[in-house]
Amino acid sequence: MKIPGVPPAELADLARAEDRISFLYLERSVIHRDSNAITATDDQGVVHIPAASVGVLLLGPGTSITHQAIALLADHGATAVWVGERGVRYYAHGRSLAASSRLLVAQAAAVSHRDRRLAVARTMYAMRFPGENTANLTMQQLRGKEGARVRRTYREYAERTGVAWRHRDYDRADFAAGDPINQALSAAHACLYGIVHTVIVALGAAPGLGFVHTGHERAFVYDIADLYKAEITIPVAFDVVASGSTDIGTDTRRAVRDRVHDGAILARCVRDIRMLLLQPQPSGEIEDEDSLRLWDDTGIELTAGRNYADIGEVDF
Repeated sequence: MKIPGVPPAELADLARAEDRISFLYLERSVIHRDSNAITATDDQGVVHIPAASVGVLLLGPGTSITHQAIALLADHGATAVWVGERGVRYYAHGRSLAASSRLLVAQAAAVSHRDRRLAVARTMYAMRFPGENTANLTMQQLRGKEGARVRRTYREYAERTGVAWRHRDYDRADFAAGDPINQALSAAHACLYGIVHTVIVALGAAPGLGFVHTGHERAFVYDIADLYKAEITIPVAFDVVASGSTDIGTDTRRAVRDRVHDGAILARCVRDIRMLLLQPQPSGEIEDEDSLRLWDDTGIELTAGRNYADIGEVDF
């Protein structure tokens, strides 16, 4: 019996990830399907977006999307991620853009091996210390250097903006309990966590498998976000407080939104994650050919979709 509807695209016909629009943000619109295009309708008209050209569709406030549109995205190896305004808050996501588990397996293998995990952690710290050799430093030494760098960063921005700074002090359960600069830092970091979380799930990696942080469902999110705080969220927070804001949370979120609006942080985050997890060969497609296989304790993977009952003697 023929299955009704438009057949899904063949894998060979799909656009490579590097040739797609990596992230497309939409808000306050109705998203539907017209043949092989996604349509976005608002009070200004209708925009057609070829589904095969999209990697991840970021759905902001005021969007509604039809079943057919989601089905089309899935058929073309794309995903939808529900986010806050301008993508600064992560809420939920659909399927990953990756058609294989290559990145996830690489992440799990690295985080499960002491020396490989240490190598990734050292690389993360090295990205924050340009020109310095971190190859022989222990985790304790790296944490000490990072702590000194962060304290220096806080002190420099406090001096530049005239904002009083003592130390990082906040209560996760009571946002208003912190002083203005700590409120601004919490709000700014929350935005950055949402952006990073979106990228991680879009690539098919695991948010919970961290290398520096551990034990939390977003450990890897915190790992990656820490790479960008000193140049994005910390200066934004001090600038907002220095401006005399009377609505720290809202003004900080908007300031972060404007800081990352050009999308450069998304591309950079993708590049950094691939480099860290696929060492020493970060190049190549994440979405390798979809080839489901069976694991075997000999180390040789077997073809799936085959009955192995007649191969050797099987006891049940």
